[in-house]
Amino acid sequence: MLLTGFEAFGTTPVNPAEQVARHLDGEIVAGLTIVSRIIPNSFFECIDVVKDAIAELRPDAVVMMGEFGGRAMVTVERIAQNLNDGARYGLRDNAGKLLQDVMTVPDGPVAFRATLPIRAMVHNMRAAGIPSDISDAPGTFCCNHLMYGILHHLAHSGSEIRAGWVHLPHLPQVAALVPNLGAPSMSVDTAAATLRAGIEAIAEHPTDTDEVSPSRLQI
Repeated sequence: MLLTGFEAFGTTPVNPAEQVARHLDGEIVAGLTIVSRIIPNSFFECIDVVKDAIAELRPDAVVMMGEFGGRAMVTVERIAQNLNDGARYGLRDNAGKLLQDVMTVPDGPVAFRATLPIRAMVHNMRAAGIPSDISDAPGTFCCNHLMYGILHHLAHSGSEIRAGWVHLPHLPQVAALVPNLGAPSMSVDTAAATLRAGIEAIAEHPTDTDEVSPSRLQI
């Protein structure tokens, strides 16, 4: 299992994705050995880094992670779109690039769906007592960009490796910063437990469950 986590970026001095990736590196969950990689939060470079890790490790599945500040739950993304617009957030990547209306793959499809069993993952996460949901809105910054880039790479190469994205809330120390006061947060330990539950579902479900996953997600 390749588990990736973005480094700090923008106004987020500590990224929960990086912390959870480090926390889980080397663990064995449901027979899958987790190998973590910390990914630069830079357009296009991040895709190349993960593609190289896939070529090196030949994993059974890839779970990529990032932060979505303002969300109160762990969210498993369903769709990645072929569009980058960090300008709308006033966010440059860590290489200083500010993109607006730039496609990740100029001749690529409009979107790709995650190939992980996302409903089964959310069911397992909720059964572990952790608030979680499916999301259809991964944003238009580096998280959506990397998710799209890797799904495109795997589809284009005919790979059977399953892949998808998990968004995490702020860490408490980031939610405590004055610009973020009032934002929900989640500890590293709780977020890591959520990922363990999700990985168990990936191991146990070659295809997704048909059981409905009720949702009240607002953003």
